[in-house]
Amino acid sequence: MTIPKLELSRRAALLVVASFASCAAFAQAYPSRPIKLIVPFPAGGGTDAIAREVATKVATQQGWTLIVDNKPGSGGNLGVDAAAKSAPDGYTIVLGQTSNLAINPTLYSKLPYSPQKDLAPVGLVASSPLVLVVAADSPYKTLADVIAAGKAKPDLINYASSGSGTVAHLAVEQFQKIAGVKFTHVPYKGAAQGATDLIGGQIQLYMSSVPTLIGHIRSGKMRAIAVTSDKRVNDLPNVPTIAESGFKGFEAVTWFGIAGPASMPKDAVAKLNVAFNKALQDADVRKKLEGQGADVLGGTPEQFAKLIQDDIVRWGKVVKDSGAKVD
Repeated sequence: MTIPKLELSRRAALLVVASFASCAAFAQAYPSRPIKLIVPFPAGGGTDAIAREVATKVATQQGWTLIVDNKPGSGGNLGVDAAAKSAPDGYTIVLGQTSNLAINPTLYSKLPYSPQKDLAPVGLVASSPLVLVVAADSPYKTLADVIAAGKAKPDLINYASSGSGTVAHLAVEQFQKIAGVKFTHVPYKGAAQGATDLIGGQIQLYMSSVPTLIGHIRSGKMRAIAVTSDKRVNDLPNVPTIAESGFKGFEAVTWFGIAGPASMPKDAVAKLNVAFNKALQDADVRKKLEGQGADVLGGTPEQFAKLIQDDIVRWGKVVKDSGAKVD
């Protein structure tokens, strides 16, 4: 049956009006139920601590309910994939990071999602350098000691990371190449078990973010050997950088940011961005995150999207140069 042009115009107008009404209703009502924030690593690690600190403040300031859901596995891929494939309604988001949004697209031959096609960036939260640690009773006191041991006993020194494809994994792979040493990688599903095994003597070295390990360093259970930032970390002023330890230009920083399914409503992205940016401006949040060795960020969805794009290129080169690959 042919619909008359006049009737078609009326129907189109009604659809436009209904669409605007729907958008207005969404903007006014969202969120009308709890929001799930997926953390793609286990509870107790640096990513989890940052997520819970900021989510708590968002909930308090906005009167929203945010539920942190830990989904570890596959270098953070499982949690990010769950968010990418969730209903695009703004009620499931994820705290992604450099590893699962910028490194894994090159490292994994079959990544189940595309950070650029399947996710909608909301905004950056924080960044952090990494720190290389040994157990408190380790014979290694300096980075030079670690290098000497690595050259004397190739493949006999184990180093842990919180998963294949994490910045920590790639940073150590990059360091081994320029230092001319070889360690054995032991990937974990998260940070907590790696810390336990380092203290227990099952592994000899551990590289992870400063927020993940700073508590163990302060308690005396671990000794910090070097940090991966271009300058020393305020909370670890006596720990040299890898760059100043003879490897000029070496730098590796991991960042954390909120994202959701690619087609989630723009109004939801906007509201979430405003809410998280406001939480990051809170003095208590900044103090706690900075006290854990993190740098507070924030910003627009567009800035986050550009960082993801740029770092896919940057870390893609590191992956290819290192020869690392995960099937």
